[in-house]
Amino acid sequence: MARHIPAPEADRLVRTLAEQNGIALIEAIKLAVGNELQPNAEKLSLRERIRPIRARIASYPPTGLEADKAFYDALSGDA
Repeated sequence: MARHIPAPEADRLVRTLAEQNGIALIEAIKLAVGNELQPNAEKLSLRERIRPIRARIASYPPTGLEADKAFYDALSGDA
């Protein structure tokens, strides 16, 4: 069965993918969409990505120092 994709660039890309893989156009569309969706499903949320960083920071012992204006001034050389 012939398929027609009204967007010329999309049609060209789908037909190229189908020809390269020796598959039908509908299979090429499913392959392309599936490949595009797969990384999105595997992505971790921001909270999950920074969990190791937060754990590492939480493992540092308290210094007893206070990060106030004087502290930041000293860092920038304005003290």
